[in-house]
Amino acid sequence: MIRLGRNVICCVLILFSATAHAQPRRPGRPSYPPEMPGAIEKVYKRIDDVELKLYVYQPPGHKQTDSRAVVVFFFGGGWKSGTPKQFEPHCRHLSQRGMVAISADYRVATRHGVVAKDCVADAKSAIRWIRANCQSLGIDPQRIVAGGGSAGGHLAACTGTIDGFDDPTDDTSVSAVPNAMALFNPALVLAPVNDQQTFTSDKQDELQQRMGVDPQKLSPAHHVRSGQPPTIIFHGKADTTVRYRTAELFTDRMKKAGNRCELIGYEGKPHGFFNFGRDNNEAYQSTLAELDRFLESLGYLER
Repeated sequence: MIRLGRNVICCVLILFSATAHAQPRRPGRPSYPPEMPGAIEKVYKRIDDVELKLYVYQPPGHKQTDSRAVVVFFFGGGWKSGTPKQFEPHCRHLSQRGMVAISADYRVATRHGVVAKDCVADAKSAIRWIRANCQSLGIDPQRIVAGGGSAGGHLAACTGTIDGFDDPTDDTSVSAVPNAMALFNPALVLAPVNDQQTFTSDKQDELQQRMGVDPQKLSPAHHVRSGQPPTIIFHGKADTTVRYRTAELFTDRMKKAGNRCELIGYEGKPHGFFNFGRDNNEAYQSTLAELDRFLESLGYLER
């Protein structure tokens, strides 16, 4: 087993206060609810008076009779805040390349008073809705990619690694497991490894409160096994919010289990480096090119 020190695991706690690393807001325009020009809005879940939507971008000339690959992105924001607007540029790019591309809303603490396990349930509901509605969406139900950044990357990883935490209203006969994962500086290690006491007692309690459950139960690195979806991870090596070492740990465990997992590290890059609008979009363009290559290798995009 791989051992991690206190400084590696504890870094995940910084996500509690992290804000969404979304596309920069326009002056005077609120970031939520998002304005997503050109997207088709689909309500995938209703909880009391809350409607959760998918913002669907279709390729040019897309038809209902098509059977295209689809990607669904979950935004970051520490399970507390954030907006689907974050992945609008990614969706526009991939839809132009020929995929159906979706940015998903889900409940967060500041707007809905939920904990992380509820966010996971919403992510699973979103994938189930997409798979169940494949014919009306014109997509292949066996070519679904779950993607996301930071806390959203955690949600995407949970759909591919962690059983349970389903919404009680979901039809669980429809699988919530994606066929591939694309993760941007994701939180993948949420618990000690090999019984090492890597948290102080107060931080351990805080983490459990934030998750709403024993953090190990929502720690993707602790649930790696064979047969899990092929994965690509983009991570800044200077990330102090979610340490690069945690992505290495997850990647090592995936490979040892016989799963395909590519980790692409970016020297000197901090948390959220991949977002549109940062550093003249250098990292945004680089990560998109690598994502295209990964999706082409799976047959989800044409070369």
